[in-house]
Amino acid sequence: MDRADIILATLVAYGAAMLALGIWAARRTQSTDDFFLAGRRLGPGLAALSASASSSSAWTLLGVSGAAYLWGFEAVWIFPATVGGFIVNWLWVAPRLKRIAQEQGALTLTEVLIAGHSDVWARRIARSAAVIILISFMFYVSAQLQGAGLAFSASLDISAGTAVAVGALTVLVYTLLGGFWAASATDALQGLFMGATAIFLPAFALYLAGGWSPVWASLTESAVSGSLLLTGEQSLVVGAFFVLGTLGIGLGYPGQPHVVNRFMALESDAALARARTMALVWAVIVYGGMLVLGWAARLLTLGPVADSEQILLDFALEFLPTAIGAVAVTAVLSAVVSTADSQLLVAGSAASHDWNLPGGGARSIAASRIVVGVLTLFALVLALQVPESIFSRVLFAWHAIGSAFGPPLILMLLGRKVSSLATFLAINTGFAGTVILHWFPDGPGDVFERVVPFVLSLAIVLAGTRRSKHA
Repeated sequence: MDRADIILATLVAYGAAMLALGIWAARRTQSTDDFFLAGRRLGPGLAALSASASSSSAWTLLGVSGAAYLWGFEAVWIFPATVGGFIVNWLWVAPRLKRIAQEQGALTLTEVLIAGHSDVWARRIARSAAVIILISFMFYVSAQLQGAGLAFSASLDISAGTAVAVGALTVLVYTLLGGFWAASATDALQGLFMGATAIFLPAFALYLAGGWSPVWASLTESAVSGSLLLTGEQSLVVGAFFVLGTLGIGLGYPGQPHVVNRFMALESDAALARARTMALVWAVIVYGGMLVLGWAARLLTLGPVADSEQILLDFALEFLPTAIGAVAVTAVLSAVVSTADSQLLVAGSAASHDWNLPGGGARSIAASRIVVGVLTLFALVLALQVPESIFSRVLFAWHAIGSAFGPPLILMLLGRKVSSLATFLAINTGFAGTVILHWFPDGPGDVFERVVPFVLSLAIVLAGTRRSKHA
């Protein structure tokens, strides 16, 4: 068998495993509670790996390694931003959100946020949240499909369009089958794939490069000072903006509904404690590994590349034995589907469940599945017709959602009651601010897009809060 045949066989086997898990999950999905939140019976392993994989998309394997390759050592700021986000989510958000969601019987993050508001305001907030989720996740899922296209077209003799369509179909089928159970089980397997890849590929790249010393020398040879090495900028002010903007990635973590719903689904406090340790170890391995891979690839790869986001794939296909390279390509597909399935599921719940809140409106699994299918189609068209870098598209959607939902949730978890008007304005300001600033020229580290909308949203909720019973 040649390289393409081995890679194709690996991907077919992987796809079959995903479908098998989808069928298994379908048998466990007997109610809307099962479809949206696994009946709150999620164990620590499934919760840790699925939440981690869901928050770490194709952006992590392709975008972070590509940024490290392109930027050099200044990409190091991605590590505290992402791992710091994991720490805040698992140590602070998870236990509080789990308790509140169970007390309220809430199935979605939106349902948590509207608790205590009048029916009129709750409906306005819920429908605004649903629209924001649908728009943002269309862009987010399209970025994952682009990642699938890169993985397939780089390793197989097929067009990018066909590759993107195959990736979309794979995600769609098993998500429709088993809902939250399917997303969690498949994401856990995908998280294992990503973790193994983030250990093996960087270690092998360092071995080929001759160890850390040559890699470090290649990173520092063009830097005339420590500040230039850390920021890539001569100006102190511009460098500070770059660092602040990159660290601003971490601001989006608390507000991601496709990630924090794993906290709501955990079966017990003991499961949360075990899941926390697993998730934090996973984050250190994966983000640290992708940075090291990108830095080592700078030394191993001669000259500029057409697309820095293909560095992982280029390295795997050029330097690894064919069978192992096939596994690496599969890991990229894992990253793609691990985020896309969870986002599609949340989008389905937003349209079929959140839109009808308050009052426990129709919670139709069939309606959710229809929304999942339609959103996949729109994301597919966007991925094919409006190409953009995975790094940029993911972070746009990430911050649009995080700036909308993060501040109201943080204040609620701090024991503050946010007024209806403040909640409504904060959600819409965080989202609209990100959209508007995305169209302006990028500042250093995209600092304005990543920080300003979040700060504005936070200021609004701070101005409209009082103590609540969750204090």
